[in-house]
Amino acid sequence: MLAADIYPSTHASAHTVDEETHRFQLLENWLEQEREALPLFVPVALGCGIAFWQIYGTSIWLALYAACMGIALCGFALKNTLRMARILILGSMLVALGFSTISLKSAWRGAKQIDAPWIGVIHGRIEGVEDVSARGLLRYSIGVGGNGDLPAVVRVNVEKADMGNQFASGDAISVKVRLMPPPGPALPGGYDFARTAWFEGIGATGRALEPPRLIERAAKSGDSWNSARNRLSAKIQKALGAETGPIGSALLVGARGAIDESDAEALRNSGMAHLLSVSGLHVTAIVGASFVLAAALLSLWPWFALRVRVPLVAAGFSALVAIFYTLLTGAEVPTVRACFAALAILAALALGREALSLRLLAAGATFVLLFWPEALAGPSFQLSFAAVATIIVLHASPFVRGLTARREQAVVMRWLRGLAMLLITGLAIELVLAPIALFHFHKSGLYGALANIVAIPLTTFVIMPAELLGLFADLVYSGWGAPFWWLAAKGIGSIIWIAHAVSSAPGAVAYLPEMPVWAFGTTILSAFVVAAFRTKWRWVAMLPLMAATFAMLSAPRPDMLLTGDGQHLAVIYDGGKLALLRSRAGDYSRTILGETAAVGEQAVDLDDMPGAICNPDACAFVLQKDGRNWSILALRSNHMIPAMELSAACRRADIVFSARRLPWGCKPRWLKADKALLERTGGLAFYMQEARVDTVAEDNAHHPWSIYSDERLRLLADRRAKEKAARKAPPLLKNDMPKPQ
Repeated sequence: MLAADIYPSTHASAHTVDEETHRFQLLENWLEQEREALPLFVPVALGCGIAFWQIYGTSIWLALYAACMGIALCGFALKNTLRMARILILGSMLVALGFSTISLKSAWRGAKQIDAPWIGVIHGRIEGVEDVSARGLLRYSIGVGGNGDLPAVVRVNVEKADMGNQFASGDAISVKVRLMPPPGPALPGGYDFARTAWFEGIGATGRALEPPRLIERAAKSGDSWNSARNRLSAKIQKALGAETGPIGSALLVGARGAIDESDAEALRNSGMAHLLSVSGLHVTAIVGASFVLAAALLSLWPWFALRVRVPLVAAGFSALVAIFYTLLTGAEVPTVRACFAALAILAALALGREALSLRLLAAGATFVLLFWPEALAGPSFQLSFAAVATIIVLHASPFVRGLTARREQAVVMRWLRGLAMLLITGLAIELVLAPIALFHFHKSGLYGALANIVAIPLTTFVIMPAELLGLFADLVYSGWGAPFWWLAAKGIGSIIWIAHAVSSAPGAVAYLPEMPVWAFGTTILSAFVVAAFRTKWRWVAMLPLMAATFAMLSAPRPDMLLTGDGQHLAVIYDGGKLALLRSRAGDYSRTILGETAAVGEQAVDLDDMPGAICNPDACAFVLQKDGRNWSILALRSNHMIPAMELSAACRRADIVFSARRLPWGCKPRWLKADKALLERTGGLAFYMQEARVDTVAEDNAHHPWSIYSDERLRLLADRRAKEKAARKAPPLLKNDMPKPQ
């Protein structure tokens, strides 16, 4: 008898071990081939930990740490010589580190926020000044010390017309203000300013009710960089003029508050808004110019050039310029990222290494995520890193290397090849950035590649050098910079003209409603895998990429939108037309409602929507979805409506909307969306075909800055209970008044 017949289980076990070993060997061979790409996933793992915190909050800390520990233990259980074991251990540690970093940053930096409107006089020192000339405002960040019920720092808008004397950072002032909690998203998927304020340490925002009064001038400016930026911005705007000065100031020092809203919208729709944010383009122009200038001047000194490495000294000088420029422009995340990349490139050039690579970009992303983990959720971080990664990957491809390789040919052909390269790069960047823009802004410019062919060279080689030369010439002697300012103004005028021409072209802007978060995340990660890896197995990531892209493009459009204050109702009808309940809705409200609804057409009044019956107090209409007629009643005035009439109208409706509290007797068949509900849910998005309602609270109630968190709702309920008890308390009689001692 054979041994195999006597011990069949032993042979089967050995066969299984051989299969497992072979399977691990295949995985190890693949990882060995991709070893150069593995360090690129360090910021990805950090970002995953940060993303878990953004999506679920701190409530999942125990489950996340337990999962990371379990994955790490699996790595320790494998052979320590396996690369897979080290990936499991290090990856789980990085995910936990990312979650811990943003948790600690939120606990350390998060600002105490007021829970209700507050009116009174505040005394404090100005910590920062922002000129918002486009709206006729000055925006002050005032440190009030966190005394009493107020947070440590508040942000106040002051009318420029009310300003007698200009105040600077460090000045102590007194001003009567009306403060509000930092506003959250008005609609599901909207911009959350409360999140930005939380990490910036701002606990309230509001406006001045009276002109500020100076208490004490600062011995020295509290924020010298901010003051220098404001003075430089004012100098640029005065030299360039009212039409082109605001954009010229934004291009050089990042001061965007004075830009006319129509110009800003045209730049966004034409795909040129990146010019207004000081980032890689601007830092590259400044650092490149300083490097070339320093190297050229030092080369003219024979004694120095023969004894010292000129590129090394020029690189050191350019590094100082990069740091100075970053601080001057406010040290925002894109600028910090660009500065870090510039310093690394200068170091590589000085050492004779490759100047630009994905590893360098990964190092920059890791640096930003460790110190500014909250930046991951913002569009600025995602757009800037995605754009640079696209450029690096594209220029490393064999096709582009062949296209840009030096060859003997006529000057015209070289110019044509350069133009083709600009167009290809622009198209690639637009393709990669489109999902990010659609996720955050619900719209994306389609002709940005064509517009940037002219805008980027014009900005880099004409406008910014002309502005720098103008500043330098005026510093030598006042008025000498006039020719350079004239040239810069003409260049900026050309950019404004291009922006308006492109944005007004048919089909210039693509709109998309709110997409699933999982689809957006899967798209980004899958695209990164395809870009980072080199073997044929990377194309497997195209399967989830295509599935996520399909989910993004097929995201349903909401049928109705209601803002969190209940004031603005938008109805989408006839397959893509927008009607608003209030005809006097402002431009801001119309913009956010149109973008969230993915409708580019001008909104009409609900009174003009076919089938709507309206009067000054309310509108009634019917929406037909999936064979069902939904009867809607929307109240829009503050006038008293007889209770019997209102109750009867509510019973006939499926949904009732109101910005105020409705009485108990108002009972619609499906939903009563009044102030009592909106205080718990925030803005609403209705999908009638699925009978589904998305709320703002679902997205951010787990965050500490949300006004819909359990703690904030409990405080609101306690305050309302005290107010109700005070109203029911009997008035004090004369004999009940306390007698003076």
